[in-house]
Amino acid sequence: MITVISPAKTLDYDSPVNVTEYTLPALLNHSQTLIKSCKELTPQSIADLMKISSKLADLNYQRFQNWQADFNLENARQAIFAFKGDVYEGLQAYDFNQNNINFAQHHLRMLSGLYGLLRPLDLIQPYRLEMGIKLKNGNNDNLYQFWGDTVTEQLNQQLAQQNSHTLINLASNEYFKAVNQKKLNADIISPVFLDESKGKYKIISFYAKRARGLMSRYIIKNQLNEAVDLQSFDLAGYQFDKRQSSSNEWVFSRSEKQASLHKHN
Repeated sequence: MITVISPAKTLDYDSPVNVTEYTLPALLNHSQTLIKSCKELTPQSIADLMKISSKLADLNYQRFQNWQADFNLENARQAIFAFKGDVYEGLQAYDFNQNNINFAQHHLRMLSGLYGLLRPLDLIQPYRLEMGIKLKNGNNDNLYQFWGDTVTEQLNQQLAQQNSHTLINLASNEYFKAVNQKKLNADIISPVFLDESKGKYKIISFYAKRARGLMSRYIIKNQLNEAVDLQSFDLAGYQFDKRQSSSNEWVFSRSEKQASLHKHN
C-alpha cells in the first residue's frame, strides 16, 4: 500500500535533523530539464507566474539560480524534513524512530512540481514550483503536460515491487491531477475529512490538510498494509463515517465538540 501526499510551499532548512541517511530523487533528470527553464525566468516573471510578492519572487529566483545537480547534505535536505506546512505539522516526522522512517521510505510518497515523485529520504534543494503553475517547457504549456504519465509509471513500478494494488490518496486535487488514474494499476481510496461548523459538516481546508498529515502518521506509526485498517483512524477526534462513504471515497467526520477537545493536536 502506498500513500501519496502533497508537498508544501513553506520550507524548513533550519531545524536540526538527526537523520544522516538519504536517497536521491528518481526523476532528477526531469528536474534538471525544468530547472533550465526556471533559471531563464526573471524575478518579475516569477512573481507573475506564481502570483507572489516581489520579495518571494526574488527568493525563488535565487533558489533557481543556486540549484545544482550535485545533491548533498550541505545544499539539500531530506524531503520529509524540508517541507513545512499543515500536512507536515500533522505528520510530525521529527519524532519518527528508525522503524517509522524505514516504513515511510517504502510506503509514503510526495508529489512535486519540480521533482515529480519523492520518497521521504530523497534530498531536495529549496524550491517553489506548484504543480498547477503554467510553466512553459519545450512543447509543454504546463507541468501536467511535462510530467505526462511519468509519475504514474513510477507509482506503478513501486506498487508492483510491493505486490500491492492499493493507493491511499491524501494529496490535494491540484497535485493528484498529475496521476493518470486510468493508467494507475491500483484501487484508489481518497479519504475526505469533514468538520462540523454551525451544525453542518463540510471540508475546512486548514483542518483537512492537518488531518491528511495525521492519517499519514497513523499509517506509518501502525505500519498499516491493508486499507480496511484505515477505518479505525481516530486521531484528533475524527471517526470513520460509513454511511457517507463510498467504495473509493472514505469519509471521516468530526464534531465541533471533538474539534474543541483536540484543538492542540
